[in-house]
Amino acid sequence: MINEQFILLGGGLALGILLDIVFGDPKNRYHPVSWLGKLIECMTPNLKHDKGTVSSTSLLNKEKVNGILFSCCLISGIAFLTIALTTLTALFTGIVITLVLFAVLLKISIALKGMEKCALQIIRSIEAGNLEEARYNLSMIVRRDTTTLDEEYIQSATIECISESTVDGIISPLFFYSILGPVGCLAFRVVNTLDSMLGYTDPYYKEIGWMSAKLDTIFNFLPARITGLLMVVSACMVQADWRNSMSILVRDHHKTTSINAGYPMSSMAGALRVKLEKMGSYALGEGTEMITVDKCMLAIKIMKITTMLFGLVFSLPLILVLSHIGWWNLIFGI
Repeated sequence: MINEQFILLGGGLALGILLDIVFGDPKNRYHPVSWLGKLIECMTPNLKHDKGTVSSTSLLNKEKVNGILFSCCLISGIAFLTIALTTLTALFTGIVITLVLFAVLLKISIALKGMEKCALQIIRSIEAGNLEEARYNLSMIVRRDTTTLDEEYIQSATIECISESTVDGIISPLFFYSILGPVGCLAFRVVNTLDSMLGYTDPYYKEIGWMSAKLDTIFNFLPARITGLLMVVSACMVQADWRNSMSILVRDHHKTTSINAGYPMSSMAGALRVKLEKMGSYALGEGTEMITVDKCMLAIKIMKITTMLFGLVFSLPLILVLSHIGWWNLIFGI
């Protein structure tokens, strides 16, 4: 029997995804994740230490401790506020208002429409023959230097970004929402934002961003592997090469520096029969077919199908099971 808890969490899931598909992300000045980014940016200099006051070893240890404390405090603080807000709303308002709140909080944490919009901007620039604009648009969503990339490498990086963002921009938030509700997806979004802003390996960020990078790796561990497998199924559904997707996933998933990124990217490379390459770092897939704009569009379609599959075969069944064992009573007191 479907109970009220499943309606609340499952309805919030469906409505949250729908809100993202229809409305996408608001301008940065209105987006809570952008506010979070500004807070992290403001606090970052305070995590550093004056080199003249301590030895180099003590300096690194102090910066690492600062990074650990800041990450844990920010994550736990956002989690506490989210639990308080959702619990009070569930206790003192009706199910409709609570469902809408859950949907809005989930929508804040996912970026399906946003990733599609960014990818389409790059694709349109390529179609118009404006590679300079395409490089600039690509630089907004990747960490690598894009200034010298040719058309093939621009399209490769776009597909890589679509693949990897399917995990940390969509599937991971849904994964943690399915287990912990809104507090789970927002906690993940804090972790991912911390990693995107602090998780670098250069001398300035290496120590203060150590915890952020580790947490992001841990949080994405299972979702990345689930996404890789679901992309194989998605490839079959859109008549891409699902057998090759599975083969390349098994063969190439370990080639990236990140222990997670290789799963969705190698699966996508196999499905599209292309080679996804970051110069001097990795090459995934055989490259039996050229990378084209059509391949980029197919990657977007696979991203959408993978999201739908995850919601149907993982999120909703798990939410239903947890509602029957009383899990949500522990989380929200509902």
